[in-house]
Amino acid sequence: MLTGKQKGFLRSMGNEMDPILQIGKGGVTEAVIAQTDETLEARELIKGRVLPNSMEDVQRAAAELAERTSAELVQVIGRNFLLYRQSKKKPMIDLP
Repeated sequence: MLTGKQKGFLRSMGNEMDPILQIGKGGVTEAVIAQTDETLEARELIKGRVLPNSMEDVQRAAAELAERTSAELVQVIGRNFLLYRQSKKKPMIDLP
């Protein structure tokens, strides 16, 4: 569980990021989960977007993705969301 200070730190890092994960009309599929899992291991913090053609609710899709990948949902703004999970092999982000 992240503290408020840690979430604020991660949100500030996420401001500069472009979404690299997109959830389309297929919703949260196994392929999306696998891609998210691999990307979280490599980057630790990722920004995703639920596309307008998706029938998924942004909050629900982000929460499901976080749960299925054992990640923390840091923030949801509009159609964008931030996920964080510390890398098991090579941690890069040093949380306050």
